[in-house]
Amino acid sequence: MKKCLAIITARGGSKRIPRKNIKNFLGSPIIKYSIDAALQAGCFDEVMVSTDDDEIAALALALGAKVPFTRSKENSNDYATTANVISEVLSNYKRDGESFEYACCIYPTAPFVTAEKLKIAYQKLKDSSAKTLVPVVSFGFPILRSFNIENGLVKMNWPEYMQSRSQDLPPAYHDCGQFYFINTEAFLDTKQLFTDHTIPYEMPESEVQDIDNEEDWKVAEIKYTFLLEKTRIKKDV
Repeated sequence: MKKCLAIITARGGSKRIPRKNIKNFLGSPIIKYSIDAALQAGCFDEVMVSTDDDEIAALALALGAKVPFTRSKENSNDYATTANVISEVLSNYKRDGESFEYACCIYPTAPFVTAEKLKIAYQKLKDSSAKTLVPVVSFGFPILRSFNIENGLVKMNWPEYMQSRSQDLPPAYHDCGQFYFINTEAFLDTKQLFTDHTIPYEMPESEVQDIDNEEDWKVAEIKYTFLLEKTRIKKDV
């Protein structure tokens, strides 16, 4: 059994941003950031791309990743889950006589993922008794003071917290949507990325951005450019 597999999930049928997984992000195909981070992390026995698309497969190979098999049609539609894709990849490797103790699913549109984050997250999972690790970021404002809209009117979700000061309320977190580390044996038992044995890897808001539409894409480029400039200034000081 090998130690750890990086699985980069990149199907070809993105609807909201056509060819999203290989669209140029600040001059490079966005999938390159995920592949480079995985290759440079030094903690993976293999870095592979799961795709149904010939162009994505060719680019992945050119960037140094492996594409040992093509993703099935069943797991290439809009309803296939990340867990479905991971299960298929692990099953295909097992069919070919290979297995891994750990795996890391990395999204192809996650330019904020770095080799250092992957190394730290992997070690954190190995040092724990947990079965999965998920990067998280806190909501910018306490969700206990959040609203919904009913029949055109604003209604508090939790009216009992109307008078509470935001600083007195507990933080809440959400998934960063960048990568997931799993113990493969435990995952194959449950087929779940979030379990009672999941630990967090906290990230700052400046290094997190969902990319679901063109506006998100522009915001991500602005954030990434800001981080590059911040790093450059630190080096110059």
